[in-house]
Amino acid sequence: MKENLQNVIVVLSGILFGFGLGLSQMIDRDRVLGFLDLMGDWDPTLVFVLGGAVGVTLITFRFILPRPHPFLAERFELPTRRDIDGRLLMGAAIFGIGWGIAGYCPGPGIVALVLGLANPVIFMGALIGGSLACRWYLKQGRN
Repeated sequence: MKENLQNVIVVLSGILFGFGLGLSQMIDRDRVLGFLDLMGDWDPTLVFVLGGAVGVTLITFRFILPRPHPFLAERFELPTRRDIDGRLLMGAAIFGIGWGIAGYCPGPGIVALVLGLANPVIFMGALIGGSLACRWYLKQGRN
């Protein structure tokens, strides 16, 4: 029963997240690329999306994290690593380059599939291909 309720909450959270991405126009690659173009014709409107997300998180985490555990889990799953290593920096750089080229990151890329355009489909194929290539690379012991 508990697992079924967790799954329902996951689905509802995903729908809410996707709706928010669409409503805020985070799935419009031109708007995102305009936001990332700091030296050109910069579009500052997505700063409000970022501000809203960070603001809600700052407020709600103050009430959620003091709890002994989440409503439907035994414990919180929080990151424990605090170090910054080469893999993190390289991964962040590659992610940023891909975001700057495509105008999508994974969440908006998935939601943008509903638009019926080729760009999100190509992006998701490349995302999956890159993830599989990274998995293969790491299995070769090159990390």
